[in-house]
Amino acid sequence: MDINKILSMCDHTLLAQTATEAEIIALCREAAEFKTASVCVAPCYVKLASETLCGKSAVCTVVGFPNGNTTTASKCFETREAIANSADEIDMVINIGKLREGNLKYVSEEIAAVKKECGNKILKVIIETCLLSDEEKKTMCSLVASSGADYIKTSTGFSKGGATLADIKLFAEYVPEGLRIKAAGGISSLEDASAFIEAGASRLGTSRLVKLAREFREGK
Repeated sequence: MDINKILSMCDHTLLAQTATEAEIIALCREAAEFKTASVCVAPCYVKLASETLCGKSAVCTVVGFPNGNTTTASKCFETREAIANSADEIDMVINIGKLREGNLKYVSEEIAAVKKECGNKILKVIIETCLLSDEEKKTMCSLVASSGADYIKTSTGFSKGGATLADIKLFAEYVPEGLRIKAAGGISSLEDASAFIEAGASRLGTSRLVKLAREFREGK
């Protein structure tokens, strides 16, 4: 697959707790240079990212991250604040415990509440696939769609595992028409990225592909 096509589907990500303003600015400049879909940064850096990018890439941030077990009210507040600071996309983490105990009403209503705060902004829903059974993943494919979100996303990158091809193929089989797929966590090569896209992902969350693309262009 064409490297520029892959980059255009990437959320160039830096969510490390140690990230500094200088590193966020560098991330944004890389995103603009390589024309990635967005940068994905922590909420405290949304305004800085927006001011640095000036519309050259979208600004994505995270809500209820990384554990997902904050309250719905907290997630809604985080979303409102992020959008006020010029976020274009929100990646929220579901309450995994509520899903595992079978409280689908809670999970669905929470996603819908965050989507309401998003308005016409993109909402991606992180379900943390490494902690779920295949049946729970299948359930979330329909629940995320019915709750109004735009994407189902595999992982935070902060748990015990990231995206797998098996999960993307499962999503591709079970998501209703119109719900898109984001693979995130552990995408470490351009070959991996291409495989995830071919399996059904239309977004990739990654911190590595821009560096690899630069090395590719420079013939390293």
